[in-house]
Parts: sequence; structure tokens; C-alpha cells
Amino acid sequence: MQIMMKIPFVSKRNTVAVVRMSGVISTSGRAVLNDQSFAPVLERAFRKGKPSAVALSINSPGGSPVQSSLIGARIRRLAQETEILVFAFVEDVAASGGYWLAATADEIYADTSSIVGSIGVISAGFGVHELLARYGVERRVYTAGTSKSQLDPFRPENPEDVARLKRLLDEIHENFKSHVTERRGEKLASDRDLFTGEIWTGRGAIDVGLIDGIGHLVPTLKDRFGDKVRFRVYGLKQGWGKRFGMSIIDHSLNSIEERAAFAQFGL
Repeated sequence: MQIMMKIPFVSKRNTVAVVRMSGVISTSGRAVLNDQSFAPVLERAFRKGKPSAVALSINSPGGSPVQSSLIGARIRRLAQETEILVFAFVEDVAASGGYWLAATADEIYADTSSIVGSIGVISAGFGVHELLARYGVERRVYTAGTSKSQLDPFRPENPEDVARLKRLLDEIHENFKSHVTERRGEKLASDRDLFTGEIWTGRGAIDVGLIDGIGHLVPTLKDRFGDKVRFRVYGLKQGWGKRFGMSIIDHSLNSIEERAAFAQFGL
């Protein structure tokens, strides 16, 4: 007969899985944030050791709406399957796709100076057809299909292409609005249009219902789960090539891309 022994005065400590989500959201191989790379990270965070909660530490100016949606949907699926609460903590910025990720959480907290919002969609490009004409360069394009060559930067802008792009942007914007409305519900201010692409600091974001409060990750979760709560941190691991400096060009390009994305918010 096996006798089970219990050690007195010893209780199970709460554990919070912390997932660091920092950078531009993109399908690019140089990107830090995309669904393919973060799928195993999120799986471990939610399923390893039965955590009391999962905390997302977010610092992202946004990026791909599709990747934002895929990551967000994965977070919600895992939260529902494991019945685990999700908290989001905004560092410098959770804007555009970064806020999409934050909105997947059950509660959102930020610093007083964090940048939050930018619930909109943008598409940027350039036009150089006049420059080519000035130097006598002729652009030759052959297509099968009347809509195959759209918004070609080497040709004059076509109003039909612009109208088509605007329709696509509006549809994506509606998806973004639906996501935020579904997740934040009655917390959102009813007397403000929150979907213009406007941004707020942490204090202002509370007033319009985009976040739940001002708070930093460790003290907030210690208040919730006790001073002895343990934090288990998850994130992407660098490959040995990057660690030994074998991806210098790739890393430099990624840094330029990220700096440009963060710079639009003064960061």
C-alpha cells in the first residue's frame, strides 16, 4: 500500500507565463512578429506547467493586418481551450496591429506615456514615372488580365486602381473595427469615433476605453496573484547564425524597417 505524504504549510505558487511581443508585424523572414514564428511560443506559454495567466508584453507599431489577425486568433483559441486569462501590458507602443494584439487580451494595461490606438489601415507607395520620362527611360509591361498591373509606381496613377485599393482598405478597416468592438464591448467610449487612426497616451486611452488601467507587468500581476507569483518568460530565440554575426545585413535591414515604423509615433 502506497502512503501519500503531504508537506504542511507548503502551497502551490501561482505562475504567470510572460510572452514578449516586440517589433514590426510582418510575413517577412526578417520580422520578429508573425504567426508562423510565434505559434510554438504561444503553445508553450499556454500549455506548459498550467499557468494561472498569460501576460503579453507588447511593444509594436503594427504591420500586417493578416498576421495580426492570425496571431490574435491563435491567442484567443488557446485562451479558450486552456481557460486561462490573458493580460496585455503595453510598453512604448501598441498601435495599429500592435493594438490588435493587445485587444485579444481580457485586460489591457499601459504606462502613462505609452502610445495606444491607431485603429486604421494604411497603404503607402511612390511614383517615379515623371523621373523616368525625364531621363528618356521607357517602361514596358505586358499582362494577361486587365487588372494585373495595378498601382505600378513606374506609370501614371490610375483612378480606377486607387478606388479599388480604397475599397480593400475600407474592408480591412471594418475587420479591425469589428475586432476591437467585439473584444472591448461596452468599455469603449460611445461619444467618440475611436477608429480614425488617432493615437492616445495611456491616460487618454483609459478615458476612451481602449485600456483598463495604468500598470506595469510585475507589480500589477503581483497584486493579482500574490507576491510569490513566479514569472516564466517566453519569446523567440535567435539562431546560432545571428548570435555569431552571420546575419549582419539581414539584421541591419530589419533595424531600418523597425526604426521607420516606430518613428511615426515619435519613438
